[in-house]
Amino acid sequence: MQSVWVLQHTPSEDLGTIEHALRGHGIGFEYIETYAGKIVPHEMAGKAGLIIMGGPMGVYEEAQFPFLRDEMQLIESALSADFPVLGVCLGSQLLAAALGAEVRKGKKKELGWHAVMLTDSAARDPLFAGLGREIWPFHWHGDVFSLPHQAVSLASSEWTPCQAFRFGRNAYGILFHLEVTQEQISKMLAVFADELREAGGNEAMIAAEIPRRLPALKEISGKVFGRWALKLTSTGDEGKTVRTSAD
Repeated sequence: MQSVWVLQHTPSEDLGTIEHALRGHGIGFEYIETYAGKIVPHEMAGKAGLIIMGGPMGVYEEAQFPFLRDEMQLIESALSADFPVLGVCLGSQLLAAALGAEVRKGKKKELGWHAVMLTDSAARDPLFAGLGREIWPFHWHGDVFSLPHQAVSLASSEWTPCQAFRFGRNAYGILFHLEVTQEQISKMLAVFADELREAGGNEAMIAAEIPRRLPALKEISGKVFGRWALKLTSTGDEGKTVRTSAD
């Protein structure tokens, strides 16, 4: 069975619906819980791909979170060998930084449900084709990044010019959250309540939008992550699933 590494930075941000896509294509996964002190491998070590999840730290906080240096090394190793890479939120920022892009604090935190506009390139992209011009994903980020050199811009929002990109054939960075489940959203609203309050967000309003937004988001995520999972079926060596759910 093919298997992927999953870098996890906080218990509340696990694979979500990405797990469904992986399982649907017979692909296993092994979490590396860096928030719990798990050691990041220096190379892909038989895995077929790499997924980097979100988290509350910043790419530029390596002094406080030294495991970020090891994560960057693993990302660079995966990129150099053209393995499929998927970065979500913080993961997309780390991927962008590994590709030489600037990661910085945004003018305003983007939290909750916000529209994202897909580019002309997204309409022709292997993952994002056929999704239309506008989607309404979940957001939880304060940092933004510039488009990496030679990368293809796939999405933007009112506050954030670069919301998603593709580099080469196999590397994707997605700043917004396509992968969230209702349980994940509830956990994030609870765990990061102070951040939401400081940013002037409204927990009740965000929660009230879940029944309207989440079903469509689940359908979109199934397409996008299912297509990414297909890339894994022809790359890498056989791996072994060590863990298949977050604690």
